[in-house]
Amino acid sequence: MPNLVPPVTSSKQALDYRQRILAAIPGKADFQPLMTCYLTDNTSPDEVYEAKEDGIVAYKLYPAGATTNSYSGVTDFQTVIPTLKAMADAGLLLLVHGEVTDPSVDFFDREKVFIEQKLKPIMEKVPELRIVMEHITTKDAAEFVHNGPDNLAASITPQHMLLNRNALFLGGLRPHAFCLPILKREEHRQAVLDAATSTCARFFLGTDSAPHPKHLKEAACGCAGIYSAPVALALYAHAFEMAGALDRLEAFASLRGPDFYSLPRNEAKITLQKADWTVPPEFEFGDGVVVPMWAGQTLSWQITST
Repeated sequence: MPNLVPPVTSSKQALDYRQRILAAIPGKADFQPLMTCYLTDNTSPDEVYEAKEDGIVAYKLYPAGATTNSYSGVTDFQTVIPTLKAMADAGLLLLVHGEVTDPSVDFFDREKVFIEQKLKPIMEKVPELRIVMEHITTKDAAEFVHNGPDNLAASITPQHMLLNRNALFLGGLRPHAFCLPILKREEHRQAVLDAATSTCARFFLGTDSAPHPKHLKEAACGCAGIYSAPVALALYAHAFEMAGALDRLEAFASLRGPDFYSLPRNEAKITLQKADWTVPPEFEFGDGVVVPMWAGQTLSWQITST
């Protein structure tokens, strides 16, 4: 994700960031980060072609102010149309945080309104552009992608498959359940679960895992984001089992994404075993701690080999 401070807006910054990631990887780990750039009002078509040559796979569109560190995002969608056309020509993907930021729009309706006011016009003007609606949260988005063209896809998080907005208020205000896009009503959670566990190849895994320190979540103005990385595959397995669709988990987690991105499928395997375990209440994180999704609760799936 390129929404750092400062944001990763150029391919040079992205390649520098990639080196920092690689330097932090434990010695025996085999991890190849796929780099993206942050789309701004000032991103030029020439920068897009340069990014393609440098191995960048996509640009991320954050409407300005839509989520954490997004204030450098796009403010005028008309200004970026030439850049989006260059992306389509170069074969780069557009990854979308699909919410409007108009304060007059109800917080829980921002994804639905984004589709109508922003995404549909983009698709009409640049119909060949490959687009991923990241971390969809609504029945509206699930139906829009399912009924859309072959160059439109969506990623889905574990929290939007397993939690509805009641999780924000169980026994009090729950900051560790606060993410953007925000959790929605039960009918939307069910629609997102149904999309993920369907046979449609344009829905695939995307955790949107966000490791914010505990003291920044449990604050007067806590930041948005759920840290799911250590438990994500177990949570997805739980969701797919709940839906009676375990036979579709591998495609969702490992095959559909690279196929849509036109990337090679990973040949390595991960084994999940049915066995109860308790998610730790927190993990060390720099000088502090971070609280994971499902903290202190029991999961019935765990990774046994990689």
